[in-house]
Amino acid sequence: MSIMFTSASKETPDSSTQSKNTNALNIITPAKINWQVDDTGNQVPVSGEFGDVYFSHADGLAESRYVFLAYNQLPERLANLAPRQCFTIAELGFGTGLNLLATWLLWRQLRENHPQLATARLHFITTEKFPIPLADLTHILTLWAQRAPQLAELIAPLLAAYPPLIAGSHRLNFFDDNLTVDMWFGDAAESLARLALDISIKPTPYVDAWFLDGFAPSCNSTLWAENIFAQIQRLSCPNTTAATYSSAGIVKRGLRENGFEISKVKGFGRKNQMLTAVMTEAACLSENYSQSKPANSTHNTPTHSNLKPDHSIVIGAGVSGLLTAWSLANRGVQVTLLDKSAPLAGASGNPRALLAPKMTPIHHVDEHLHTMGYLYSSRLYRVLNETAAQQNIAPILEPTGALDLLIKANIGTEKIADYPDDMATTLSLLQAQDASGLRTQDVSENLYLPQSGLVNPQALKDTILNHPLIHFQQLAVNNISEMEGHVCVEGDNQNQELVSITADNVVVCAAFESHQLDQRIFDCRKIRGQLSWFTPTAEQFASLPKIPLKYSGYCTPFTAQVDDGQLNDVIECSPQFLLGASFIRNDTDTDIREEEHQISRNKLVTAIPEMDSVIPTDMSLWQGRAGVRTQTPDYHPIVGQLIDSERVWVMSAMGAKGYAIAPLCAEALVDMMLGSFTPLSTAMLARLSPNRTRLQTPLT
Repeated sequence: MSIMFTSASKETPDSSTQSKNTNALNIITPAKINWQVDDTGNQVPVSGEFGDVYFSHADGLAESRYVFLAYNQLPERLANLAPRQCFTIAELGFGTGLNLLATWLLWRQLRENHPQLATARLHFITTEKFPIPLADLTHILTLWAQRAPQLAELIAPLLAAYPPLIAGSHRLNFFDDNLTVDMWFGDAAESLARLALDISIKPTPYVDAWFLDGFAPSCNSTLWAENIFAQIQRLSCPNTTAATYSSAGIVKRGLRENGFEISKVKGFGRKNQMLTAVMTEAACLSENYSQSKPANSTHNTPTHSNLKPDHSIVIGAGVSGLLTAWSLANRGVQVTLLDKSAPLAGASGNPRALLAPKMTPIHHVDEHLHTMGYLYSSRLYRVLNETAAQQNIAPILEPTGALDLLIKANIGTEKIADYPDDMATTLSLLQAQDASGLRTQDVSENLYLPQSGLVNPQALKDTILNHPLIHFQQLAVNNISEMEGHVCVEGDNQNQELVSITADNVVVCAAFESHQLDQRIFDCRKIRGQLSWFTPTAEQFASLPKIPLKYSGYCTPFTAQVDDGQLNDVIECSPQFLLGASFIRNDTDTDIREEEHQISRNKLVTAIPEMDSVIPTDMSLWQGRAGVRTQTPDYHPIVGQLIDSERVWVMSAMGAKGYAIAPLCAEALVDMMLGSFTPLSTAMLARLSPNRTRLQTPLT
């Protein structure tokens, strides 16, 4: 459904108020774009904030290749990567994305000519305090597609994945090219400081090459300040390179004083000089950094740590296990996925899952896992829709939008106005009634989420299990043994035969049963939740809500797809109406209860009285599914490596938000396992740690 936003949906403060709010509320200020004509008569964008060009008037693409690709020796270094090796580039100043596009194009060309790069991976981390709005970026890159047609195939997926302009880390995965892009919106020094570098987990991630591409120091000195260079040193290791178009004194001093050996070379075009640099081993062995750098780092040469898995076991085939298996397999790791019964047999196997976050005031958003997870999940599921279509599988995500009636929310319409419209907004009363199909309800207080939708768990499961590196096996695990060189998992198969499987490591994703498999995993709170659904008559269907609604519960219409009946009792290819869910603490029974059908009906008609005459009171034909959610005392999931272990990891306690947060948590977990930078901050990883303080005291 397409919703037209009214210009009155958000108030626009004057510039002084907006500046004040930006600093106080962590609101991203979009870049203001001006235009000039370059040396060849083409339009080029100019920063309205800093008065500097985004790229050379001579030829921006040629400048990117000359300064950043050639003088970081990327053609040679990338071509020499070993299978499954990851090369990390960090950029200061995403700008128009031209450096990324130039690097991406080179990476594609190299992978075509070097077969060993089929499993190698490129990780591009970029920062931007004033990101360009999507409409302006589309205009800029459309012009580049005309000037350099070879970029056109890359521009389209980049624009499709470009995130809303909110602070924090946004992960974009381009699976066909083994390319991961992390965009950190906000102050560069703060973003770099949030990049986690935990030397207790091996291998430890480091940046291999730096693109120092901020606006000129004379225009924007903050991007060339000491705190920036200190972070560059922290995140680098011996032989890390850096290149910049600038040869200003502040840049020379910053690099030299933070461990880099610099060289002046001929600049691009009419520029006399530019700088290239390499991190010295002596700097990494200095007193300040000896505790955080390995004495004989070989990060920039092909290595194979015995802790980088070739084969991983994932225990539990709910949404956490499926997404962990998917993330591992996409890094070239063979995965054996185990479950005592079947994939999605537990709480993750509902007919549909609503992808809609519980929003937070914007000054919390960059550290709000539900919001950042929702944005990543919505991108991932849209990409997987294409994979599913190629395999004749139903869509994984049905984009519907969702309307939150703000009955149980920690944000009101005033704070919703801080968000970009393409992520969250408030509809007028008439718009909200039209979108929802409600006729008499006062829905003037609302939160509309345009990117929300319904996830089809069955389709997601089928798509993931079709990955050639994922093998599912039914096994009731009863023992995990960690050895020096491997881990051994034992259990009983469907024939009650004892089976033993060895692998490089194991990830426990067994929800509330995780504690039974390893006592070091916190014994979480168990919460029974039952969803209910029924097949409406044509008359009922005409009066039911047209899109998902959130209140103290949620409800949504959906059409059951072919194969949905494998998981649940639904009438395939028929309209259904789903509502729920119940919330019963310390109850692990999964039988369907009519009294919980009634609980869900009561929630709905209490929130929306006009539904009382539409939702049937006879529930004898209703269907349901009950599962057990797992919740920690601080409501954060458990993601990371177990204490006193090198090969046992855990990803659990997703609560009721698994389909929103499991994809991002799985990415972070696999990054830690493989020695890559995660899309989560150091502080967030600490909040998710299996060994955090809040999990040291058992529940009473």
